[in-house]
Parts: sequence; structure tokens; C-alpha cells
Amino acid sequence: MVRKTKENAELTRQGIINAARTVFLTRGVSKSTLEHIATQAQVTRGAVYWHFKNKAEIFHAIRDQVFLPLIDRIDDTLIVANNDDALTQIEKSLCDTVHELNTNIEMRQTYEIMMMKCEYVDDFSTVLQQILDNCASITGKFEHAYERAKEQNILSGTYTPRALALDTHLFFSGLLHMWIKDADGSKFRFQATELIQLHIKLRRK
Repeated sequence: MVRKTKENAELTRQGIINAARTVFLTRGVSKSTLEHIATQAQVTRGAVYWHFKNKAEIFHAIRDQVFLPLIDRIDDTLIVANNDDALTQIEKSLCDTVHELNTNIEMRQTYEIMMMKCEYVDDFSTVLQQILDNCASITGKFEHAYERAKEQNILSGTYTPRALALDTHLFFSGLLHMWIKDADGSKFRFQATELIQLHIKLRRK
């Protein structure tokens, strides 16, 4: 009985998260209310408050469902030893993210909300710092990969692994922003993998 209650509670929580994603995508975060989310989830406002204390907490839950698995995938690609050289691992991690955006609608919608549907003020001002912290973490992983590429003697030029990591992260962040904005896929989406391959090729001896 207790297990069943926990399972139902988790289903309700996930339903609220899914509903909030839909509401945020349609209305924008600032114009969305807990009442809108409750209506979309077909639950009471009390049920929403039982699981989340405010709208920002729901936003965090939506973001974490995308970012935490993304960071795990980057770890798996960049850190786990295999037969690929370090530059190939970086390229694969970026291409895998684009592939996930193409095939995972929840991930795509979450990125759209974060990039186009949210103002990072008031209760959401702390979210921006957390996003920057995540970006710094990802940049650090790229830096370690570029350090391995340097040890493997496959890097062209004299740029430091740190500079290359920052450049790659900023390149990919910009690419993702344009990818999300290119809703019909006519300008950037179909070229994303090719652009990533070119980005890495320019670093290789």
C-alpha cells in the first residue's frame, strides 16, 4: 500500500512537470501561473504545492531532467577510455547532443523554454547562475579532453586547452541557440553536424 502511494505520488509529480513544460512553452515562464499548470495537469493547486513550493522549483525540475543526463552523457563520451582520440571524443559528444535534440522532444522543448521563454529575474535570477555553473563544468570537461589531445600530439596551433575548451563551448552554445530558433530546420539544423565536424577539423593537425 505504501509503495503504491509512493508510485502514485511520483506519477503525479511527473505529470505536473510535463504539464509545466507545456504551459511554459505556450505562455512563457513569466506569464504562467501555478493555476495554469494545475489545470494542464488536471490536478488541484494543492497537489502542485504538495510537490513544489513555487514555479521556480518546477522550472528547476524541468531543467534537471535534461541537464543531469546531458552531463552524464558528456562524461561517458569524454572521460570513459576507448579507442577514439580526444578530438573524436569531443566531436562525438557534440554530435550526440544534436542527435538527442532531434529525437527527444522533451529535451528540445526544455532548451526552447530556457533559451527563448524565460526571463532570468526575481525568483529566477539564481537559475542563471546555476546555468553558468553548469557551463563552467562542461567547459572543464572539454578542457581535460583538449589536454589529452595535446598529449596525443594531434592539435594544430599553439592555443591552450583552456582557450580551445572555451571556444568550443561558446561555439556550441551559439549553435544550439540558432538550432532552437530555426524551427522549420531550413537554415541551421540540417547543417549542425557538418559545422561541428568542421569546428573539430580546424583543430586537428
